[in-house]
Amino acid sequence: MTETITRRPAWGWKRWIVWGLMVIGVCGLVGCTPLPQVRAEDRLWTHLSLDYLDRYDVTIREVDGVSFGGLSAIAYDAKTGGYLVLSDDRGQGDPARFYDLEIEIDREAGSIQGVRVGDVHHLSAADAMLYPSGSIDPEGLAITPDDTLLISSEGDAERGIAPFVAEFSRDGRYLRDLPLYDYFIPDTVNSATSDRPSAGVSNSAQTRGVQNNAGFESLTVGGRGSGEPYRVFTATESPLWQDLPNLDTPPTTNPEANSATFQPSTAYSRFIHYSVIDHDRTQIVAEHLYPLDPPPIGATIIGLTELLALDQPGHFLSLERAYGPLGLFAKIYQVTLAGASDTASLASLTGDLSGIVPIRKRLLFDFSSLQQPIDNLEGMTIGPRLADGSQSLLVISDDNFNPEQTTQIWLLRLSEAATPNSPQ
Repeated sequence: MTETITRRPAWGWKRWIVWGLMVIGVCGLVGCTPLPQVRAEDRLWTHLSLDYLDRYDVTIREVDGVSFGGLSAIAYDAKTGGYLVLSDDRGQGDPARFYDLEIEIDREAGSIQGVRVGDVHHLSAADAMLYPSGSIDPEGLAITPDDTLLISSEGDAERGIAPFVAEFSRDGRYLRDLPLYDYFIPDTVNSATSDRPSAGVSNSAQTRGVQNNAGFESLTVGGRGSGEPYRVFTATESPLWQDLPNLDTPPTTNPEANSATFQPSTAYSRFIHYSVIDHDRTQIVAEHLYPLDPPPIGATIIGLTELLALDQPGHFLSLERAYGPLGLFAKIYQVTLAGASDTASLASLTGDLSGIVPIRKRLLFDFSSLQQPIDNLEGMTIGPRLADGSQSLLVISDDNFNPEQTTQIWLLRLSEAATPNSPQ
């Protein structure tokens, strides 16, 4: 059988001239510019900008006989226009609690006009009693699409108190725990006792789990809820005990420059991604490594204190806070999960990890650039829209119940930035 190949006739020189004149005519009418060249790296990011608007220092220290302070988290309730703020008091002063907060924002001027504290809500444990003193260290707070609360606790590794992420009612009643892998639980916690033991002193030296005062500081929610799945994200403030970095190995790249490979000398927090189907079905979808910056000059400690899920899936804002002899420092990063490896099978960061891809981040805002006093920034939330249509972002500080520190509320503008390499 013979195959017949039919060829298109070659264009003659007259047809090429006609085609060229048509292109020139179209460009003359509408203008022809080269298509913008977008780098593969830029496709990872939602192009955002953050601008400072205002700072408000809260002078309130007591509400209805209960101390006010230690604010480690803030959540905006778009349904009411109010806010919830969580105190990280371990119950050693007043019982574990959160407060209703009103923040009056002038959306036209982009300023905070005043702050008022409303009701105080105490947290109750699974036995419906208030948490015993020292048995909880509440740090993260998020409002779910089902109008319940998620609260994370760092626990207390030195006293054998386990960390947790749990769901509560809007008035503070315990509802249930979210699952955690065993390697997050300090081995100072006595497994033979309740996972919420009363405060005591552990008799064993820690070799595994979240470090003391460096557990689940951040918490955020994304998705729909009300019968449809939504997502929950949390991360440890610092590396797990067994993940502490090998400082004898110098890094080959800077994590701030979006290192795409695991670096033994970099400190990594563990980032957990949950899927909540309903109250009886919650599972861990994945876990990733979040690279922490080295402490800046003048600081000795750095940690991830907050995460904030953005509308685009897999994109977040993160808040890193550092402190040391020269004071406090804070930066906000844009974060993407694109391409990040799932490390849920790794109980410790040992062995050949050359194929592990960490989460990527890039700097969005540095509070040090403002030349203003920075306190212990720990909480962050998306607030109401401003008059120009941009989104407000509020960041709050934890004064540690120290009279020499201040509860600060920072107001920033979050908006779309020009896409790199796009025509002006």
